[in-house]
Amino acid sequence: MFDLNNLTRGQRSTVNGQLKISLIAFAIFLSSCNTGPDPYHGWPVVNGNSAGNKFSSLKQIDTSNVAQLKVAWTFHTGDVDTSAHSQIQCNPIIINGTLYATSPQLKLFALDAVTGKERWHYNPFDSVSGEKKGIYFSLNSNRGVAYWTDGKEDERLFYTAGPVLRSVDAKTGKIVGGFGKNGKVDLSEGLGVEGKNLFVTATSASTVYKDLLLVGTRVSEGMDAAPGDIRAYNVRTGKQEWIFHTIPHPGELGYETWEDK
Repeated sequence: MFDLNNLTRGQRSTVNGQLKISLIAFAIFLSSCNTGPDPYHGWPVVNGNSAGNKFSSLKQIDTSNVAQLKVAWTFHTGDVDTSAHSQIQCNPIIINGTLYATSPQLKLFALDAVTGKERWHYNPFDSVSGEKKGIYFSLNSNRGVAYWTDGKEDERLFYTAGPVLRSVDAKTGKIVGGFGKNGKVDLSEGLGVEGKNLFVTATSASTVYKDLLLVGTRVSEGMDAAPGDIRAYNVRTGKQEWIFHTIPHPGELGYETWEDK
């Protein structure tokens, strides 16, 4: 620290000039820290962004003109089944002008976001029919899908219908054969012996973190519930990379706190 009053006029001028330069440089540094992509621009994940706060920074629509909005287009999936209590709970995502969502019978579809024209759809239950088909989607409401890309040509969508996690090509709607077994991973596997024959599915969208797909599951609310473990899968291969046991196993932190082992 020093006292500017003890300096000559020339010295004070020099110091003040250096301080101004430093402040300008610091301001430029701060502005450069905010030049990254806007995380609230668009709707690339369920609920808008990784924070899940349903916020968009787009400014074309605001309180001054929202009352003037008109319907641009409508799209009907055509597979409603009221007897099976089918419904749409999906929060669509939009990637590069394409809207991705799921239908009441859990078909995955892609629409031109401008016109509403269908580009493709994928039916997960082509091989399931009759009463079993009704059970699959009445117990399996879907709330969204996850998108991943390598930044080049590989673009994938992930979602669960029945107990099966699927990887679908975002451009074509075709199953990605190199993921899991013929594009599918059975979520009832890898939970231990007891999980194989119990109710397991995932109603919420998975989360993409780099090249990992983080998956939680919906389980029965009764005593026959399968383990509600959280797992990470390789987005390219479908290999399970790790599992977090929500009820600790022997040797894991917190296991000793459970009275009934």
